[in-house]
Amino acid sequence: MKKHILLLATGGTIASQESGQGLTPSMDSEALLACIPQVRDLCDISALQLMNLDSTNITPEHWLTIARCLKEHYDAYDGFVITHGTDTMAYTAAALSYLIQDSPKPIVLTGGQKSIALQDTDARRNLYDSFLYAADDSSCGVHIVFNGEVILGTRARKERTKSYNAFSSVDYPDTAIIRDRKLIRYFDERPGRKDPVWYDRLNTRVLLLTLIPGLDPEPLEGLTGNYDGLILQTFGSGGLPGSDSGRFAEILRMWISSGKSVVMMTQVPYEGSDLMVYQVGQRILKNYPVIEASNMTLEAVVTKLMWALGQTGDPKEVRDLFCRPVHHDRIGC
Repeated sequence: MKKHILLLATGGTIASQESGQGLTPSMDSEALLACIPQVRDLCDISALQLMNLDSTNITPEHWLTIARCLKEHYDAYDGFVITHGTDTMAYTAAALSYLIQDSPKPIVLTGGQKSIALQDTDARRNLYDSFLYAADDSSCGVHIVFNGEVILGTRARKERTKSYNAFSSVDYPDTAIIRDRKLIRYFDERPGRKDPVWYDRLNTRVLLLTLIPGLDPEPLEGLTGNYDGLILQTFGSGGLPGSDSGRFAEILRMWISSGKSVVMMTQVPYEGSDLMVYQVGQRILKNYPVIEASNMTLEAVVTKLMWALGQTGDPKEVRDLFCRPVHHDRIGC
């Protein structure tokens, strides 16, 4: 029996056409499916136009809307394919990984570097491959399917703006690949539960600060009332200028004493942070209850902190939630 897959269209380049002022999403879900009629041989498909946005305009509220739609239709379908703009797709994939945990059904995000309406496009292959993956008996959880690669939603990052191999899996192997319309699976990811764990709250009061040499930390002092969480994207293995005796440390103490959660991560895309390597990091880690992101992606750090803060305002509980691995998003803590 064919699987029944629901397509949720949200816009993006895959659905874009020239407006005279640049590309803008304008094709609906049925128009996307009309470009790959052969996909009907793989599975039965229903389609829903959820929104039609450039992914630059996607917000956490849209993540919650997508999650609510998936929950509403979850029992009626065997899997889900979401078309999405590539620019913020990794954020959406990570957010859905925290909002919908341990899903025994596949939730696939895909898109294109070029519109599906063009002759020379990657979008038709990506969309076909996504249905191929979603219709497989062993598929589950949140993934991005792009350029023949199947990437965990918590490990994906867009690294190229034009090339078809736009996404990479950071510090974790692809879970599968698709070659010549054949799925080659590397891992059995099926969860031990029959139903996913659903969440419906995010706290978006999160500030990300990327350090640059000589940065004055003074503006941070006046922002504690505006945010509940702070992410410091530091250099290399991790640390703060001046370590535990500098101006950064004074302001860090003020944030933490105000009940705010502080995460420290590296700017380096691969291999993660280790605050114990250098004195500038070790003293911070020993003297302040900061949360180390280890080898999580930026997209996972941002969305996981929003998710954790959405469940509790207690910094210790936020730390516990953040440090608990979800969908292979981190190693160490």
